[in-house]
Amino acid sequence: MSNSFKKVRFAGAAQGFNWLPVFVADEQGIFARHGISIEYMRLGSVDKATAAVREGTADLAITPPEGAVADFVSGGTLRIVGSNSERLPMSLVARADIGTLEELRGKRIGTSSLTEGTAIYTQLMLREAGLSYPQDYSFVLAGVHTTRWTALQENGIDAAPQPAPWNFLAERSGYNLLGEVADVIPEIIFAAIIGNEDWLRENSELVQDLVSALSEAHDFVNDPANDSVTLPIYQRLTTPDDAELAARGLKYTRDLGMWPAGLRVSPVALEATIDVMIGSGLLQDSDRTNAGGVVDSNFTVGA
Repeated sequence: MSNSFKKVRFAGAAQGFNWLPVFVADEQGIFARHGISIEYMRLGSVDKATAAVREGTADLAITPPEGAVADFVSGGTLRIVGSNSERLPMSLVARADIGTLEELRGKRIGTSSLTEGTAIYTQLMLREAGLSYPQDYSFVLAGVHTTRWTALQENGIDAAPQPAPWNFLAERSGYNLLGEVADVIPEIIFAAIIGNEDWLRENSELVQDLVSALSEAHDFVNDPANDSVTLPIYQRLTTPDDAELAARGLKYTRDLGMWPAGLRVSPVALEATIDVMIGSGLLQDSDRTNAGGVVDSNFTVGA
């Protein structure tokens, strides 16, 4: 590869279905046209991805935004430079003998973190069913969606929030879908591109090029006319041996409007993220006004 290419160390937990535009940009030569090469860092948990950016062992990460928001409010240097995804194509999946949200009382629910992403969504869903954490149920750190699925099958947990198409895989395998996260949280930042303020300032042109490349990829992924390219990549990231399940998952996810144009952070999604963090005790209500400053909109396309 030419020395003119600038490498970005890009971290994530599982680098799964929401990373679809990243892999499209890579494999369709969009990054290359912008002079960028990607070093993928698959770290296994959202907390580790956030920490890698904070500590400088990764340049950027695609990860739930809560860690960056909390860091910013506490005076830290993490910033959100763009939105990877703003919908939650996810169901709360439970064993076959659990038929309602209320029946999760006393049960073990698998999540990838206790303070980001899946744990927060689950708390909000179950709060509407009259259940409170930690009095009424417990969380088990079961990892990302693939390891949560294994834990469900091995009875290591009783339920877990699972994204498409793994929710449909679980349903087909006899598990129950107790509710859709998107019905409770219609719009929220599912995953953001986060960076360290100092690194962003020193590499502003590179970040702008990367966001521009990903903006092209978001447009590509959002157009069903490109499914001959997009669907095989999505299938590889989700259910390699099941094209029908992958097609269902991609349509479900895209129809929700998951990948925002220009990677722009929707004010509604940002406000929902902050609201959920406050409701879960991760922020104080007095942090509300300040928390929005975590977004650096200098890089998003069309901002």
